[in-house]
Amino acid sequence: MMNERLSCQIEFIREVDKLKTIFRQTYLMDSTRNENDAEHSWHITLMAWLLEEHSTNKQVNILRVMKMLLVHDVVEIDAGDTFAYDEQGQEGKFERERMAAERIFGLLPPDQSEEMMELWLEFEQRKTTDSLYAAAMDRIQPLFHNYYTQGKAWQEHEVTSGRVLARIGFLETELPDVHSLVCQLIHDAVDKGYLLP
Repeated sequence: MMNERLSCQIEFIREVDKLKTIFRQTYLMDSTRNENDAEHSWHITLMAWLLEEHSTNKQVNILRVMKMLLVHDVVEIDAGDTFAYDEQGQEGKFERERMAAERIFGLLPPDQSEEMMELWLEFEQRKTTDSLYAAAMDRIQPLFHNYYTQGKAWQEHEVTSGRVLARIGFLETELPDVHSLVCQLIHDAVDKGYLLP
C-alpha cells in the first residue's frame, strides 16, 4: 500500500498529464498541428540547457531554471492557454493562474507544493536572474516556431513585428547573441511576408 506522500505525488503526476491536452496557438515546426503545453515545456527546458553558454549572466542556476520551465504552464490545466498577443485575455490572467496554481500544486506534499508555487511565482514576476533566463526561453521558442512555419500563427492573429520585438527586447542584455539572431529572423520574416511590419 502506498504511503500518503507517494500517493499525493502520483495524484499530481496524473493531473499534469492533462498538459498534453492543452493546445497552444503556436504550430509545430512542421506545421501539421498546434503544439501542446507539455511539448512546449519540454522544448524550452531543453533550449535552456543548450543555450546557457550564451547568457551574459554566469550566475544562472540551470537546474532551477529547468524546474521553473517544467512547472510554468502547469496552471494552464485550469486556466487555459492565453495567447501572448491577446490583450483582452491578459486581463485577470494572473489571478486565474494563481488560483489554478494553488489547486494543482496543492495536490503535492506541502514541501513540494511550496517549492513549485515559489518557482511559478518567481517565473511570473521575472525579477531574478533565473526567471529572466527562463522567460527568455519562453519568448524565443514560439518565435522560432512562427518563423519556421512561415508565420502561420502570426498571420492568423495579424501580429506585427513591433509587438514581437517588444516581447523580446529584454534579451538584448540577457542573451545578446540570441537577441541578434532573433532580430534577424524577425526582419527576415517581415521581408518574406510571414509577419506584418
